Amino acid sequence: MQLPFPLVDEPEPIALERGRKLFDGSNSDFLKGVVAMDGLPAGDRMEVCFAGRSNVGKSSLINALTNRKGLARASNTPGRTQEINFFTLMDSHYLVDLPGYGYANAPIPVVEKWQRLLKRYLSGRANLRRAFVLIDTRHGVKAVDEEIMSLLDSSAVTFQVVMTKADKVKDKDREKTLNQVREKLSKHPAAYPELVLTSSEKGDGIATLRAIIAGLD
Repeated sequence: MQLPFPLVDEPEPIALERGRKLFDGSNSDFLKGVVAMDGLPAGDRMEVCFAGRSNVGKSSLINALTNRKGLARASNTPGRTQEINFFTLMDSHYLVDLPGYGYANAPIPVVEKWQRLLKRYLSGRANLRRAFVLIDTRHGVKAVDEEIMSLLDSSAVTFQVVMTKADKVKDKDREKTLNQVREKLSKHPAAYPELVLTSSEKGDGIATLRAIIAGLD
């Protein structure tokens, strides 16, 4: 019997090549950081966004995907970056880096402002095809992750879980975490039914994730 939320299969060679071309480092660039809805670029191309709690490895994943080591910059202080950062992929896609959530040190008014912006972004971006929610393989789904998943449910935005730092966990512990993630996702109607296991450091799953993004309609 197939597990719910299985790991995604290896893409076909043609899909892998499409992903490689889309994420060619020379075709990727930072466009702008946005702090209010009126600063969003025109929704004239396909868009995917990446969400994850602080220190989940979001910047490292974006840099690995684009083959650009310093394209996305991680803040040394969790929660400091409060912008929605837009990157271009060729002339056809936006890759969007949402600020890390689950930070304890940011002032409450800052957190509330960010939450309002996030809700408006998710509910008002017609060209957003999929959100990728990053989950640290060492820790599994936390309460703050479930909050963002519930927001994606209510915004009717399909989201797919990407497991990060998979190389940091032993096989038996990884399976335990994956089972916890599957159980949590079963409660979220917007969850896409396949998981992606990645390691930005080792390169595992990077080509697969590129192919998934390149294959979205």
